[in-house]
Amino acid sequence: MSHGPQIRIPATYMRGGTSKGVFFRLQDLPDTARVPGPARDRLFQRVIGSPDAYGKQIDGMGGATSSTSKCVILSPSDRPDHDVDYLYGQVSIDTDFVDWSGNCGNLSTAAGAFAIHAGYVDAGADGVRIVRIWQANIGKTIIAHVPVAGGAVQETGDFELDGVTFPAAEIVLEFLDPADEGEGGGGGAMFPTGNLIDELDVPNGLVAGGRLKATLINAGIPTIFVDAADIGYTGAELQEVINGDAAALKRFEALRAIGAVRMGLIASVDEASRRQHTPKIAFVAPARDHVVSSGRTVKAQEIDLLVRALSMGKLHHAMMGAAAVAIGAAAAVPGTLVNLAAGGGERSAVRFGHPSGTLRVGAEAQRRGGDWTVVKAVMSRSARRLMAGDVFVPSEP
Repeated sequence: MSHGPQIRIPATYMRGGTSKGVFFRLQDLPDTARVPGPARDRLFQRVIGSPDAYGKQIDGMGGATSSTSKCVILSPSDRPDHDVDYLYGQVSIDTDFVDWSGNCGNLSTAAGAFAIHAGYVDAGADGVRIVRIWQANIGKTIIAHVPVAGGAVQETGDFELDGVTFPAAEIVLEFLDPADEGEGGGGGAMFPTGNLIDELDVPNGLVAGGRLKATLINAGIPTIFVDAADIGYTGAELQEVINGDAAALKRFEALRAIGAVRMGLIASVDEASRRQHTPKIAFVAPARDHVVSSGRTVKAQEIDLLVRALSMGKLHHAMMGAAAVAIGAAAAVPGTLVNLAAGGGERSAVRFGHPSGTLRVGAEAQRRGGDWTVVKAVMSRSARRLMAGDVFVPSEP
């Protein structure tokens, strides 16, 4: 059998928030990958190094975690008042699957910067450039406030983000009307069941008594919130406690599948394996003194609550950006499990503790026709290019 040369594709490797991904301009992709379908999925899998039965992604750009197994496509937007379209693919590490069902809030930060790097948005004069992004996975608008200097993105700075070792320039993100998502979020209201708290029927082997309280929300990304105490945790757990417990991971996945059915995202729990990116599952607890992964102690008075979230079947090392939007939205609505863990009452911002430190997110919640919605969620992240040039993938025989 003859083997052809590798395919060379212009690409940029970027960190956005606490995630990393390979960024492409749509126009630079091979013709077959410029449209959704198997050819695009195969290309992204090969770029990242999946599916990998060893779970290491050695033969690709992925880092063998949900935070680093990602690809992004940007293109000029035809939508009025938008600069670019941003499409995100979460590449499964060990299975033959690319999940297009949701957004990555962390890489949304890098999308704003990449729009300027790619020449889609002019850097202009020194200051802050507003980049209006159409998030194509979920059909929502994101506004990135990107600092610029000397006709280019200002990437260095002194903004520190827990979960990222080095400081960089601050990028402020606004997620407009993040609730009531389109196809990616299930197409329902912010609370798809109409309830701030639901009781899920679960097998006795998963939760004692067979009932589990949960807040099910579509905001930023579909998310299932449960109380840490109800599933035997404090909310201050670090990655190794959860990820080193195969039985716990299996239980979380079972609970995620049950919640996904209740949210109307899937028809049966058997479908959950084909929708790994959404919904997320997270557990919350009241603030307490605790130690984060760097060894630093976070005092209870520094935060409003504790949150731990799972992504692609593992506890995240910090917090997914889109899940942070869900946390802010749920905290802003009195009576949700997130709001109650934060002390209850009305609030326009919340600072929560995650395994790597803390994060603040603001959200403005309103009632519309008796239903809750969030007008806007705001948070600060950072992004920078790690490498720019070409990525190589073997040609198909």
